[in-house]
Amino acid sequence: MSDKILISPEPQTLPMLPLRGISVFPGMLLNFDVERPMSVAALNAALAADQLIFLVAQKDITKDQPGESDIYKVGTICRLKQLLRIPGSSVARVMVEGICRAKLIKITSENPCFYAEVQPIMDKAEQKGSIKAEALLRQCCGLFEQYSQLSGALMPELLLNLIASEDPGYAADYIAQNIYLKPTSKQMLLEETRPLRRLMLLNKFLDREIKILSMEQSLQESTQEQLNRSQREYFLREQLKVIQAELGEDSDSEIDEYRERILKIGFDKEIEEKLLKEVSRLSKQPYGSSEAAVLRNYLDICLELPWKKTTKEIVDIEKARKILDADHYGLGKVKERILEFLAVQQLAPDVKGGVLCLVGPPGTGKTSIAISIAKATNRRMSRISLGGVHDEAEIRGHRKTYVGAMPGRIISGILQAKSSNPLMVLDEIDKLGSDYRGDPSAALLEALDTEQNHAFRDHYLELPYDLSNVFFICTANTTDTIPRALLDRMEVIELSSYTDEEKLQIAKNHLLKKQRKKHGLKASQLKISDDAIREIISLYTRESGVRVLERQLATVCRKAARGIAQGEYKTLNIKSGMLENFLGVPKYKPDLIHPADEVGLVRGLAWTSVGGEVLEVEVGVVEGSGKLELTGNLGDVMKESAKAAITYIRSRSGKLGIDPDFHKNRDIHIHFPEGAVPKDGPSAGITICIGVISALTGRPVRRDLAMTGEITLRGRILPVGGLKEKTMAALRSGVNSVIIPADNEKDLEEIDQSVRSALNFVTADHVDKILDVALNTGFKSTEPENVGSAIMVPHSDNRESGSSVSIRQ
Repeated sequence: MSDKILISPEPQTLPMLPLRGISVFPGMLLNFDVERPMSVAALNAALAADQLIFLVAQKDITKDQPGESDIYKVGTICRLKQLLRIPGSSVARVMVEGICRAKLIKITSENPCFYAEVQPIMDKAEQKGSIKAEALLRQCCGLFEQYSQLSGALMPELLLNLIASEDPGYAADYIAQNIYLKPTSKQMLLEETRPLRRLMLLNKFLDREIKILSMEQSLQESTQEQLNRSQREYFLREQLKVIQAELGEDSDSEIDEYRERILKIGFDKEIEEKLLKEVSRLSKQPYGSSEAAVLRNYLDICLELPWKKTTKEIVDIEKARKILDADHYGLGKVKERILEFLAVQQLAPDVKGGVLCLVGPPGTGKTSIAISIAKATNRRMSRISLGGVHDEAEIRGHRKTYVGAMPGRIISGILQAKSSNPLMVLDEIDKLGSDYRGDPSAALLEALDTEQNHAFRDHYLELPYDLSNVFFICTANTTDTIPRALLDRMEVIELSSYTDEEKLQIAKNHLLKKQRKKHGLKASQLKISDDAIREIISLYTRESGVRVLERQLATVCRKAARGIAQGEYKTLNIKSGMLENFLGVPKYKPDLIHPADEVGLVRGLAWTSVGGEVLEVEVGVVEGSGKLELTGNLGDVMKESAKAAITYIRSRSGKLGIDPDFHKNRDIHIHFPEGAVPKDGPSAGITICIGVISALTGRPVRRDLAMTGEITLRGRILPVGGLKEKTMAALRSGVNSVIIPADNEKDLEEIDQSVRSALNFVTADHVDKILDVALNTGFKSTEPENVGSAIMVPHSDNRESGSSVSIRQ
């Protein structure tokens, strides 16, 4: 350290040089390079004067032309010790010695270099030999020693110079100058004028740097150890290969095993060449390399696939029929299609697999019938759930070069089934999504196309795989969300809602047996009568399938098991009227017809996802200005049906005996009860029309009649869907006559026989032809008794209105 230079405590003006990323502490020597013209000019100005210069750090080191706001307020007054200009370059190498801290008061000039008025700052006087100062010095020396050992870049002389000093301020500045700290941390130490406080702050920074260096050293040692292990393993394997070659032994049994397995399977030429090429690549890779692991995984998956393995199918149609009937009640269309498939296979064994799509409401047995089909055909089954799949790679897989790559779900299903002719269930295919990662439904087009899937290419395999022997069965709740191109590749079979009679048979023959076994009950311990099951169906469930029914039966079984376990009874025979003790208060009330025919009250029929519903329409007409009010949470299509009905009535007002100006002097309010439930669709058109005609003419509507059909402006009645479910709802509600569009007469063949025999069906193609059937001409204005109660009524006589309306029994 050089002799101290005395600096006047008065403010003085000096050349200023902004530093980027470094700081100079008092009493320390520092070498650095200077290149910026303004910085070189500051050095020249200092040399021309008394060799004093003010060095201060920049806040942002990226700025070439800093302003006063970009420079810290505290720096160091330094003396130029040496200036070396490098020939042929604008760079100058300079050595400076820090003299004392100084505070920037203001910048007095910026051309050709910065001149600044600075105020020297002296350290505050503190007792040097105090116990606290000694403790801080020792702690600082110990931490600096640890730092020097971990960094390995500091000379031992630095530690000796530090131990020889008893000045806390000098020790702090000495260490701060010779270690790595962030520029902001060094600036904090430079601005601190209390030596002991500066030592405490430095100790904190040193402790953090020691922890960072320890972590770096640990990571470096771990990496080096792993690298040494890999190198050692590589050298040993290379030596082993040389030794085996000298002894004439097999150099690589694993590679030969892969080749032998590939040749044994008997692949097509293209596939065999591709796999042998991958084996050759594997033989050239170091054993522990990541590329070798990728190739091994790829070859293992390719060789595990059942390229030539198949299961022998059952072609005994009668045996298959018994298996299907034993597992499921109803579902005639599906069973018939499967038996047809087996019959074709019996006559033409080379026939390929098919693609079926079972569409129906939840709980109707779509997935379970697929399991039964696998059992009936003796095919192994693989189930793939597609609900919520958004990524196209889920179907086709990822390229094997990606980390963690794997085959798509189709090939994974083949691997799971271990057979090249499995029955593959693609569950919830209508719930596929698409986003920026691709459209998985588009990836299924090739797999489900019987003309293309003999050479299906998964992205992971990059080989053609034959899917033509796979029997695909897809399940969906609706076809609306299935892309048209994908739907075109499938044979759609619709599964409609179960009738109450079908639910009864399913509960007796399947669900009750299953739940008794699950709850440890014998058939003699728990019996449920048919009437009790019917009560569960009508009063405790409202669904198209049987899932809720099964849960209710499970509840009964649990309560029965508890009673038997507690010794309350040994056996339990549940009959009609006893269910409230087991299932609580009924959740649903039966739809009963009204006690009398009423004006403006019509029963329509609606289809929902849980089956059919009876939908009442109320119409009120009051004095007004011709406003049409529609309430009941209606959709746009239903609102348009109401407007079409009003227009038709206006065009026929003379024939119907209605005031032609009713649309000017009457307000019509059409309301659908249960306003919280959204309603939409065109099938309520004739229901709305009959209700408005009844309200305008004062003629009541038959209470034992329900109707469905779309209406046009000219009064034509167009066909609708969901007739099977709608007619079942009509039967449950006590209705005995149903008006349907004439074009739906062909659909009566699909309706359950019990429903057809219990209801009278009136078919018509125009509203004019059903007025006499729907409206009660013998209406009297007297109020019927017991209007507030609901009663069941027997079937009314058939009413015919001429040749234009046909009534079917």
